[in-house]
Amino acid sequence: MSQSVAEHRAEALSSLNLAVVTVSDTRTLETDTSGALIIKLAEQAGHVILERAIVPDEPAVMTPLLESYRARTDLHAVLMTGGTGVTQRDQTYETVAALLDKTMPGYGELFRMLSYAEIGTACMLSRAIGGVMGSLILLTMPGSRAAVELAMNKVILPEITHLVREARKGL
Repeated sequence: MSQSVAEHRAEALSSLNLAVVTVSDTRTLETDTSGALIIKLAEQAGHVILERAIVPDEPAVMTPLLESYRARTDLHAVLMTGGTGVTQRDQTYETVAALLDKTMPGYGELFRMLSYAEIGTACMLSRAIGGVMGSLILLTMPGSRAAVELAMNKVILPEITHLVREARKGL
């Protein structure tokens, strides 16, 4: 790791305030194992969950929720699971992409690269996307527990405090 990356990570907040959003037409708080896993892993890493929502894969529902998160100064990041596939119903990618001020193509690329080692070429079905909305980090993951575990442990948790530091620089 370069010296500047190490310095940036050292200067970042150690505990973040997060929102967790599950995109699903069928899951409830009791059956949302992927959202529960995000919360468990984030809390184990020292982060605080301020909001949890389960919403249908409908832009008219997702957009106002995400815009309300953008307006909050107490939230650092939003972690979303579900709706990133290629079925007609999957609209998370398009909804999130329209709201991002800055995209981070490397997030989805890295997730798919790591997924390839686990599931092979089926990784191209995931349209995980990440970026910055205002000063808020927004990262999406597929709905499966295995995908959430991979994204959280290998991509998101190692870098999220650094991402938030950079997104809030100058505020």
